[in-house]
Amino acid sequence: MKKLRIVTLIAAVMACIFALAGCGGSQQSSSSASNSAKKNLQPITIGVMPDTDSVPFLIAQEKGYFADEGLDVEIKPFKSAMDRDSALQSGNLDGAVSDMLAAAFAKSGGFDVKITSATDGSYKLIAGKGENVKAVADLQGKDVAVSRNTIIEYVADQILMKNNMTGESVNKVVIPQIPTRLEMLQNGKLAAATLPEPMASIAVYNGCQYVTGSDELGINPGVMVFTDKAVKDKAESIRAMYRAYNRAVKYLNETDRSEYIDFVVEKSGFPPVAKEALKMPQYHEAFLPAESDLAGCMDWLTGKQLITKGYSYKDIVVTDLIK
Repeated sequence: MKKLRIVTLIAAVMACIFALAGCGGSQQSSSSASNSAKKNLQPITIGVMPDTDSVPFLIAQEKGYFADEGLDVEIKPFKSAMDRDSALQSGNLDGAVSDMLAAAFAKSGGFDVKITSATDGSYKLIAGKGENVKAVADLQGKDVAVSRNTIIEYVADQILMKNNMTGESVNKVVIPQIPTRLEMLQNGKLAAATLPEPMASIAVYNGCQYVTGSDELGINPGVMVFTDKAVKDKAESIRAMYRAYNRAVKYLNETDRSEYIDFVVEKSGFPPVAKEALKMPQYHEAFLPAESDLAGCMDWLTGKQLITKGYSYKDIVVTDLIK
């Protein structure tokens, strides 16, 4: 009887050993599968602009968050929306920090892009240091710099409309390149300009005057876009990119700016004064744009007859890549 109990005990012990070995094998298999998935991620190329929207991507690259995901990301900087959009449509980019208007223009022109998330962009109307501008109405008939048919002009028009003015109430001066727009404003060659951050904060730091901006309007038309081809062929790479992006957001929100400001100013192509002037936004993990923001942009585009028809949310927004 005792011999039977010993044999039974040995059998039980051996069963546990085999079970544990099986668990270890399962874990190893799972880990191998995960590593294999990482190795199979396709590289992606992203276009960025000299604005705060692009900073999390630069941080994710610098801190190795993309690499941790097994993802190879090439980041290409642009100074104007026109150059960025040309690169996207010529196949030199998979995605870009962009806006709803650019996405609609591309789609209307036969080049299908998809909005995959919103960004934390902010766009401000800034008056020159020598201008007597206390309110938007004081810019009546004066030179205001924009980039034509872009998010910048859209925000400018929304500001004017809120103040019972139209696009014809001011003299729009078209200056596509953001750094040039800033320089001309600071040199007194413009009454005002619409600028993204951090160029708006830099202008104010150098003596120009803040008038109003997209935050006060409660609009956020800034988005991340990817080509339809990239969405179809590189969905897992895009998801991995967003995981790294979210880590970068956490880092930026929790880390003292002194730890990263030198890097951000250098890599973003910001003027050196941005080291002191730049006010970092409270970033959010990747999130979807508001339907009201898209509807507002479509109304503006169709109202100006820039596109023949507006696009619905489901036409242009992909909702499953940020999860």
